[in-house]
Amino acid sequence: MLRLGMPVVGVTDIPRAVAFWTEALDLVASQERASETWRTLDHADGSGRALGLLRSDSPAEPRPRLHLDLFTDSAEEQHREVRRLLALGARSVDWDHYPPEPDFVVLADPDGNI
Repeated sequence: MLRLGMPVVGVTDIPRAVAFWTEALDLVASQERASETWRTLDHADGSGRALGLLRSDSPAEPRPRLHLDLFTDSAEEQHREVRRLLALGARSVDWDHYPPEPDFVVLADPDGNI
């Protein structure tokens, strides 16, 4: 049976991306197959792989066809998490496709991935 493994994000700076994503999503950097161009991030509870980081020299797409949706349980928690992610190095994205009263926020990671 075919299974989805994990999303892989292209980044320009592996150590910076590891620092951001481990703190942002409470992940743990795995040493398995770690290299200057690759890092796997696992769920902190040991439930498996969560995210792959692949060094890339190409710029992030301004309107990527694939992105990560991250959820919270309430609007208040969303506001707290957005502030926390911005403090970690994420940036707000001026996105022209917001609906009139959006229940989501578009952010980019330190590499510009939306």
